[in-house]
Formats: sequence, C-alpha cells, structure tokens
Amino acid sequence: MDFYLRGLLIGFSIAAPVGPIGVLCIRRTLAEGRLAGFVCGLGAASADALYGCAAAFGLTFIADLLVGQQFWLRLVGGGFLLYLGIRTFFSKPADKAANAPGTGMAGAYLSTLFLTLTNPMTILSFAAIFAGLGLGDMGRDYPAAAQLVAGVFGGSAGWWLTLSLGVGLLRKRFTAASLAWVNRLSAVVIAGFGVLALASLAG
Repeated sequence: MDFYLRGLLIGFSIAAPVGPIGVLCIRRTLAEGRLAGFVCGLGAASADALYGCAAAFGLTFIADLLVGQQFWLRLVGGGFLLYLGIRTFFSKPADKAANAPGTGMAGAYLSTLFLTLTNPMTILSFAAIFAGLGLGDMGRDYPAAAQLVAGVFGGSAGWWLTLSLGVGLLRKRFTAASLAWVNRLSAVVIAGFGVLALASLAG
C-alpha cells in the first residue's frame, strides 16, 4: 500500500501541470461534456502508467530509445498539435454534452495517449522522480513495482476526473458563443505548443 500511495502522488503531480493535454481536455469537457473530458484525460493517464512501468521495472532501454528519437518525436508530436489546433479553431462547439459519438470518445482517448507518448520529457520526468525517491529499477520486486504503476495510473486518472468534473460544472454557464471562443482560444494555445515543439528542433 505504501508503494501504491507513492504512485498516487507521483501520478497526480505529473498530470497536474496544465500543458497542451490539459487545455485539450478542458476544451473537450466544455464542448462535449464531462465524460468526454475524462476519457480524454484517461489517454494521458494510460501513457503515464506505461512510462511508470518503464521506470519502476527498470526498462532503461525504453528511456534510451525515446531520448535517442527526440527529433522525430518532437516533429510528429508538434505537427499533430498544430493539426489539432487548426482543426479545433474551425470546429463548431457541440450543442449538448451527449452529442459525442462513440468514435469521438475513442478519438479523445487515442489522441491524448499519442500526444503523451510522443513527449520524451514525460519519461525523463518519471525517471528523475523515481530516482529521487529511490524507486528506480526495483529489480525483481514485481508486486511492489505493480503497486507503484497502479498508483501512478490512479493518481493521474484522479487528476483528470477532478478537472473534468470541475470544468463540467461550469459548462452550463457557457453560451454557444462563449463555447466558440473557448474553441478558438484553446486552439491557439494547442497550436502554440505545437509551434514551440517544432521550433525546438532548430535549437
């Protein structure tokens, strides 16, 4: 249980800073409802759990592979963020929360899973935190490592649930016009993160 609680803290702490995934989930919650926003966040939580696995089980080759492919990961991730930003800018806000089809939920999950996995800084953050807490490469203590990974997923998912519920409570206060502005502002932020990722390739 001690390892699970540590994992909860790690997962929550890594998920909480608002970046492109946070903006994307806020926008989706306002446009399509709390469930869509939470499913969007679950994609990021799943990626966090995968990276937690790599750190907890000492799979350093995964970290080495990702760090070695930073150029392509930033290129693909930045391009995808730019595409999402442009698409969001020109999309019309949903008129009701229940309007999102099943494929939309799958798209919400997979898009954030992909974006989180293509961010090499995520694995580096996990590696640094695990090392700082003395949790790096837990050897063959598989039950403890599994508890830690489960905690990471639970902590990350808990943050996205909190965010989607909180933002969902505000949704009824938004009119169609204000939702359209949310679309445009979030689109600019998301595309901005994409531009920054692409611009970092020149450095």
